[in-house]
Amino acid sequence: MIPDAMGEAAAEAAPAKVNLYLHVTGRRPDMYHELDSLVCFAGAADRLRARPAASIDLTVDGPFQEGLSPGSDNLVVKAATRLAAFAPGPVGAALRLEKNLPIASGIGGGSADAAAALRLLSRLWDLPAYAAAHVAPSLGADVPVCLGSRTVVMRGIGEVLTPITLPEFSLVLVNPGIGVATGAVFRAFHTAGTGFSLPVKLPDLPDALTLAEFLRQQTRNDLELPARALCAPIDEVLRALAATAGCLMARMSGSGATCFGIYAEAHQAAAAAAALSGRGWWCWPAR
Repeated sequence: MIPDAMGEAAAEAAPAKVNLYLHVTGRRPDMYHELDSLVCFAGAADRLRARPAASIDLTVDGPFQEGLSPGSDNLVVKAATRLAAFAPGPVGAALRLEKNLPIASGIGGGSADAAAALRLLSRLWDLPAYAAAHVAPSLGADVPVCLGSRTVVMRGIGEVLTPITLPEFSLVLVNPGIGVATGAVFRAFHTAGTGFSLPVKLPDLPDALTLAEFLRQQTRNDLELPARALCAPIDEVLRALAATAGCLMARMSGSGATCFGIYAEAHQAAAAAAALSGRGWWCWPAR
């Protein structure tokens, strides 16, 4: 573990989660939604740091700190508190979250932060690996997939994860600076009455073009239309991404409003991000 300027014992990245497709396949009697999603992780990330302390405390800084509470309702604090129950004695940590990802943006920022806290504090407190895995599902449907932060097909209510390998490709993430509440998007999805989708079987995906064609022709994000009805700027972002040179497809991630474009080459993604950032949007190119 590498100390930093704050004298902390550990640090952990919380990378952005990207739903390359997202099908809502059903709803259980307990009202949890069943999903089928191809998930990857981008280089854009929050960063969580910690040092031993007598209690669990969180401070938040970074470009997207505004409006984010450091109190008991923060997922990082919830993760730490629940994980502490697995320690043989009293434990604590002074945590500092550098919030680089937009809030309520469909790329799992809060879930990624909670997962980073579980990884970080498991090391700091010398806990067995099963502790973090046990706590993760109780924090939200995206936390188990963020705990591993690897490319997977995610099914069930987020707990059935099948690792896969994708070809190399580049992404540009774009957020128009407007938060979208996941609950409101799901309510709009049910109000629209479009019904549930079927799971998808992944074919061979040897290159970025084949991947983009598969995603465009055989998959979708079931939450995109209801999110667009609630947040009109999503339409503008998708049109702008699709118009950039080399964009193979554009789609919204999660419940929005962050969208992504897929590119075969890193220089195409970098040029697109540079062009789109001039509109005042948050943009991030990633391989």
